Amino acid sequence: MFVFACAGALGTWLARGYALRRQLIDEPGERRSHSVATPRGGGIAIVAALVAAAAWLAWRRPQDAPLLGAFAVGLLLVGGIGLLDDHRPLSPWLRLAVQAMAAALYAGVAGAASGSLWLAALAFVAAMVLVNVWNFMDGINGLAASQAALAAAAFAYAAGGAWAWLGAALVAACLGFLPFNFPSARIFLGDVGSGALGFALAGLLVAATPRNGAVLGAAWLALPVSAFLIDAGLTLLGRLVRGERWWTPHTRHAYQAWARRRGHSRVTLAYAGFTAVAAILALCAASLREPVFIACIVLAWYTCGALLWRRLRRSA
Repeated sequence: MFVFACAGALGTWLARGYALRRQLIDEPGERRSHSVATPRGGGIAIVAALVAAAAWLAWRRPQDAPLLGAFAVGLLLVGGIGLLDDHRPLSPWLRLAVQAMAAALYAGVAGAASGSLWLAALAFVAAMVLVNVWNFMDGINGLAASQAALAAAAFAYAAGGAWAWLGAALVAACLGFLPFNFPSARIFLGDVGSGALGFALAGLLVAATPRNGAVLGAAWLALPVSAFLIDAGLTLLGRLVRGERWWTPHTRHAYQAWARRRGHSRVTLAYAGFTAVAAILALCAASLREPVFIACIVLAWYTCGALLWRRLRRSA
């Protein structure tokens, strides 16, 4: 895993130099949470590391090659359209269409490999949701990459086998990227990185589900990514109710409001603590294997998270 951490760090350093030469810069503005012009596109290093890891695992474990191949192709599609958008803004509907293609490809192979239409549906929905949630929530230093690393660790533990190694590679690549993005940002993930992180987590989630059963699979989805799902979901719902253009950049998320008062580092660490507790709770729930009890834990956790979100928004 040290190799993938080094690949993440070296790739991010190279991406920063490229972004500076090509003037791929995010300027401060009223719809952004940073105050200094910063290059973007560092997430391409994580994409490259993950594709390399998936290719190596497919070679070593031919029985997993079809799903790993679909994962790698889907990741390249999501990362590729994000990379183009980092160079020149694209239509959100074009990005959504490419993301849907990637999700459908992975879902189709996952469904064929498992013989489960339910798993195929879960793969498509998880990919579409997490790709866009990670894009929405990538707004302050270190937040998206640290949350992805924590969730990936939980999903890797749940998945086992080749997918545990792929999850570990994602954790390592994120750790290689983070020194360039936290506590101060010398480069941002960009759309190439944020969307790819969401797709990668969806892939790990789907791989973990058959081993743990339908209810436990839902628990893995709900708990380790709850911080982002709560903030993104409730914020999006509020924007829809107000009739706003929900796909445009904004600073209405709870983490953005909190960061304006407390600074990026404190918010990123607080979200990390929340997710670490959620991941531990998921592990405890999984060990019990009681569907009703797991459902109650998930409901209680999300209720507490929603109340916390409301408090943060009201104190903004």
